[in-house]
Amino acid sequence: MSLLESLGDVGFAFIRVQSGGDPFLCVVRRDVCVPFDRIAGVTAAPVASINDLLAGWDATLDMIQVWLDAATAQDLDAASVQLSELTVLSPVEPRQVFQAAANYRKHVIDLMVASPRPEHIGQPESELREFATTLMDHRAASGTPTIFQGLPSSICGPYDDVIIPLITEQCDWELELAAVIGTETRHATSENALTFVAGYTIVNDVSMRDFLYPSGDSSRGADWLACKGAPTFLPAGPVLVPARFVPDLSGLTITLTVNGKTMQNEAASDMIFSLPRLIEHTSKFALMLPGDILLSGSPAGNGVHHGRFLAPGDVMEGTITGLGSQRNGLVAEEPEPAI
Repeated sequence: MSLLESLGDVGFAFIRVQSGGDPFLCVVRRDVCVPFDRIAGVTAAPVASINDLLAGWDATLDMIQVWLDAATAQDLDAASVQLSELTVLSPVEPRQVFQAAANYRKHVIDLMVASPRPEHIGQPESELREFATTLMDHRAASGTPTIFQGLPSSICGPYDDVIIPLITEQCDWELELAAVIGTETRHATSENALTFVAGYTIVNDVSMRDFLYPSGDSSRGADWLACKGAPTFLPAGPVLVPARFVPDLSGLTITLTVNGKTMQNEAASDMIFSLPRLIEHTSKFALMLPGDILLSGSPAGNGVHHGRFLAPGDVMEGTITGLGSQRNGLVAEEPEPAI
């Protein structure tokens, strides 16, 4: 299935591409890919970043829809480019990356059974599962999500290779739904939180499981930098789909395969805290900026659950309903040259 076909019946989406020069945005839908600057009435100059459109987001979307509705087949043929001849980049360039931890019930329970905290190693599976289930019930009842910050330098394109650092033996995948913030967001409420979202994309939160608690002491908390901060550990895209075309987040299905074998296949409805609640919580403690992304957590089916981790030569393919598909090969980090 091609990228455009994987979008299904979405009205249109944005893709960021490159062809030997500066990056530029295109508008894509099932049958066409049109450079943004070729859409009548926008601008004569190419637009390089989705961030450049956010200030007038709704008006821009309306204008694009009008242009697409009025365009004839000849207009589309004349304006379109061949996506296969372009390099697809990450659709987002955030200044800040916010990530929800342990936000899918089944995922966290499975994870805590398959990879127990250091102080729980050796306990029977029944006890581990009971502890994890109780913890998830308490977390849901508390009403308080956990959000940590990722690194913009970890972002790479949806078809780029992911580099496995030399120091890890447990490189894992976590395919996630990500919200792209459209306007400055501070003290949002669950009721109005989604009005601050410009659109959605796919992000794979690649992790080194053996560095989550590198000190062996979970009471010090997870070391998110060590676990998730490496370059290429956030493959993003391929597209940004405007929020107006994604009315029901709970109906999305998150699917990831490794070498063609399905590892993750879960509905977004398994979230412990909804996306509006995550935005409410994040904006209570931080100023969310236009173009920032918020990852909503990983569903069940990670490598630690399956008892296998990523290795050079593996290929991950991740899909979320209506948001397209990404495909990333795994390569080993090159060792530092000897002095």
